[in-house]
Amino acid sequence: MNMKFRIEKDVLGSVKVPEDAYYGSETQRALETFDASGIKISKIMIYVYAVLKSAAAHANISLGKLNPKIGKAIIDACKEIEGGKLSDQFNIDVFQAGAGTNLNMNLNEVIANRAIELLHGKKGDYRIIHPNDHVNMGQSTNDTYHAAVHIACYLDIEKRLLPALNELTSALNRKAREFGDIIKVGRTHLQDAVPIRLGQEFKGYSGAVAKAAQNLRHAADSLLEIPLGGTAVGTGINASKGYAEAAVSEINKTLKAQFFITDNPFKMMPNQQDELCLSDSLKECAITINKIANDLRILSSGPAGGIGELHLPELLPGSSIMPGKINPSAAEMMNMICFQVMGYSYAIDKAADSGQLQLNVYMPLIAHDLLFSIELFSNGVKIFTKKCIEGIKANKSRIKENLEHDLSVVTALTRSIGYAKAAEIARISYKSNKTVKEVCLEMGVLDKKTLDRLLDPKNET
Repeated sequence: MNMKFRIEKDVLGSVKVPEDAYYGSETQRALETFDASGIKISKIMIYVYAVLKSAAAHANISLGKLNPKIGKAIIDACKEIEGGKLSDQFNIDVFQAGAGTNLNMNLNEVIANRAIELLHGKKGDYRIIHPNDHVNMGQSTNDTYHAAVHIACYLDIEKRLLPALNELTSALNRKAREFGDIIKVGRTHLQDAVPIRLGQEFKGYSGAVAKAAQNLRHAADSLLEIPLGGTAVGTGINASKGYAEAAVSEINKTLKAQFFITDNPFKMMPNQQDELCLSDSLKECAITINKIANDLRILSSGPAGGIGELHLPELLPGSSIMPGKINPSAAEMMNMICFQVMGYSYAIDKAADSGQLQLNVYMPLIAHDLLFSIELFSNGVKIFTKKCIEGIKANKSRIKENLEHDLSVVTALTRSIGYAKAAEIARISYKSNKTVKEVCLEMGVLDKKTLDRLLDPKNET
């Protein structure tokens, strides 16, 4: 079957574009040039850019700069894209030309050609509606792309990641209450330490996740400031007075949000401080949850040869050669996701560090790594909560057995007998494989009633 083409022209000459395509010459060139990864732009970024283009058309109509008939067609085309239509028209690789110009023009061309169609014209007849002159009116890639990244990340954090972290915090809190009366061996340096309640251990986990989520909340709030209207370098060239304010008002109306125009676009467009803050917060969340996943794997290790104080949900067979082996699969998955988010944070650091003068050309990489980190982390945390945390059981018999042989309980005696004597008792207990209480009674250090009181784990926790 022979594909039919239309011929479009740009500054570099003529370009063959598939006849049925809504994109145009610049998108076609990008498709032919960039095919490094096969990874496409995220759906949330396409959605937000369509919202932004629609808001820009509303603003330009209200200021008398855009013909209402043309503007309405542009807005209608944007609404279709927002609703998920024409999604097959956005296939540019994530690794593309710098700054995000390819994506901006992809949107401009698709919106223009669909709007032309709505006005009963033929695709490619830009005398009716032009991608640059009409759809991109008052805009540049350099301000719209930055704004779209801020908006997309904010929405994804609000709607996906923060709810997922809150669910994890709640699940950990429930386990803290469930395990509130279970006293176990504490551990420092991977060695036995003074007793702790299992509920206190989980309370620590929930508090750490809640703190990381709080810091993420602060980082997300910084994204509400956007440089829309700054156009190419922050001066606002070719943008009408009042355009930015009118456009952001329409964006907020559509998204039910509170974005606002920066009073200093010259700081935002060349610098990615907000993106870096967000990336650091995502990394903090990853490090925090990775530590929890590691702890759970250690505490559930065994079941015969390890600590074995926790039973994690059994999800699937763990070995192709050892029958009956079950692994901590959900925790392992969470580890890998956390590593990936940490790696993306490093790439974002390098991209932000490498901008030059009035622009950072590496915005497409920053955008992808932030948005994919949010998506991946949101999905992973949900699975980790449902498939691991909610099903954790305490192995009470093993916990009791380990506690009975905990030498660190001798710490509770130091105020009565001194550090040196307590250390001597601990060493004798270890070498003789006797409990601290047994050694104390044999040595006549303290009477049984006093020992029972001082060595009661409940008093130590």
